[in-house]
Amino acid sequence: MELDRKVVMITGGSAGLGRALARRCADEGAAVSICGRGSDAVDAAVAEIRESGASCLGAAADVTDPDDVARWIGLTRSELGPIDALINNASILGERVAIEHADLDTWRQVLEINLTGAFICARAIVPYLRETEGSLINVSSGVGDHGRPLWGAYCVSKNGLEAMSELMAGELADDQVRVNAVDPGSMRTTMRAAAYPQEDPQTLPEPHEVTDVFVYLVSDRSKEVSGERFRAKEFEVAIR
Repeated sequence: MELDRKVVMITGGSAGLGRALARRCADEGAAVSICGRGSDAVDAAVAEIRESGASCLGAAADVTDPDDVARWIGLTRSELGPIDALINNASILGERVAIEHADLDTWRQVLEINLTGAFICARAIVPYLRETEGSLINVSSGVGDHGRPLWGAYCVSKNGLEAMSELMAGELADDQVRVNAVDPGSMRTTMRAAAYPQEDPQTLPEPHEVTDVFVYLVSDRSKEVSGERFRAKEFEVAIR
């Protein structure tokens, strides 16, 4: 129960990695608050976590809407108490095409959700993380630290997210708020299947298998760790 009595917020928490993170944090003793775009999926995820006896709430919220984000944070604070961590997980893939063939509307949508949405959530949560000397974790990607051909707006958004992690780590160092990025690696998710349709998903780990690094970054063990980039699979190997 490494996260006992901590309050953890997770964007995109109704499916894939976000849902696995919500379940893992709850199993470690945290009270969990998730958001997602579809109320039915959010409600199902919340019900699943509550079945284990954990404390969990959810909200249908658009991370690109500052009012939605403020409402979700306010609900979490009033229902669960001081907030210890936010995991910025919500993202979409968009299209894998060369830049010259990229659709402008799709480009804007990917950047709006993956990068601007993470910024909106990060900006809003900072005052609450100061209260707890908490942790902000941005979910990046294997293409988040370099430019990879044919990964378009997704690649650009994740590189921007990692830059935001580094600059926020510096800005919040005196407040003892830590900010880190995590590349979860390849996983058996719907997004991965869309990116690699010819790949056999059975060869990939399930999302719950790459959650150890997130528990570490939420926990008090990482109190002195900020401005770093973690690869989840390397972390899994290192702790064994």
